[in-house]
Amino acid sequence: MKDSSCRTLLLAALAAAVLLGGCGKSSEPQAAAGAAPALEKFRLQLDWYPVAEHGGYFEALVKGYYRDAGLDVTILSGGPGAFPVAAVGTGHVEMALGTCDDAILAVRQGLPLLIVGAQMEHDPQAVMVHADDSVKAFPDLNGRSVMALPAAHWVAYVQAHYKIQFNTIPMDYGMGQFFANKTFIQQCFISSEPYYAEMQGVKTRTLLVASGGYDPYRVIFTSRAYAASHPAAVRAFVAASIRGWREYLHGDAAAARAKIQGENPAQTTPLMDYSIDTLKRYQLVEGDPAKGERLGLITPARMTTLVNTLVDLRLLDAPLPLDRFVSFDFLPADLASAAK
Repeated sequence: MKDSSCRTLLLAALAAAVLLGGCGKSSEPQAAAGAAPALEKFRLQLDWYPVAEHGGYFEALVKGYYRDAGLDVTILSGGPGAFPVAAVGTGHVEMALGTCDDAILAVRQGLPLLIVGAQMEHDPQAVMVHADDSVKAFPDLNGRSVMALPAAHWVAYVQAHYKIQFNTIPMDYGMGQFFANKTFIQQCFISSEPYYAEMQGVKTRTLLVASGGYDPYRVIFTSRAYAASHPAAVRAFVAASIRGWREYLHGDAAAARAKIQGENPAQTTPLMDYSIDTLKRYQLVEGDPAKGERLGLITPARMTTLVNTLVDLRLLDAPLPLDRFVSFDFLPADLASAAK
């Protein structure tokens, strides 16, 4: 599972398409008199191939939580060329997963996206080094080279916050260079790449970017047009997804895991065990209750902090009002109260 970074030129072109094309139908589906209510067709675009880190959505799918909520959900596989931001912005899907900062910057570029909930309270992005490397904290990256996504915003943050400089090498989505070079450093998902290294007998150490100060949510987002014309569907999707995540992490996840493995055989049982354990250990999905964090929760305070950080990094030219890119109205009632 990787970042789906904003690409400025792509977004600028897509913004015009959105303004011309719109998104979705104009109203909720209507059932014929005496018939069972019609299910709302609903597509979720993943930000990567199906993996354990998407488990809550597959749990909601296989357990029928979406269907119970009136939704006929199709989960679409992602990958390096999926562009979830563009898929939602042009109306090709109703909902997608991505990083909060990418969604905000896409809105600034002109795409009418709307964040409606959190996929994860904290991003699993991390920096992975060999266990015997001298890098033990972010300042130790000074003068080194790091393989990272070209538009990874955490790079700008770490260099500015710690007043350091390091060279970035474009991500190749593999680990061959890491295995071949004991001084190699690369961006990773803390819940996956360290497992592959361990299977090769390579000991690693990781620096979780969220722990280094740059802490955006991973979010679920739709288009403003779809949210306006199908508010009940959006609200139902958010609630059913939260229910799915809770069951996936703490209940019987066998069917969801089998569904993921059926669509992505690379997700072996040991890897999924490792990924799920890591999500729990680092409180990535549910957050830290002691800090007021909860599964699915997004808050104005954290959104404002992120916007200010993006301005400080000159990724935004001015603060973006929250109502331009996020709505707290689609959260379940208990979370909506916590978001105030």
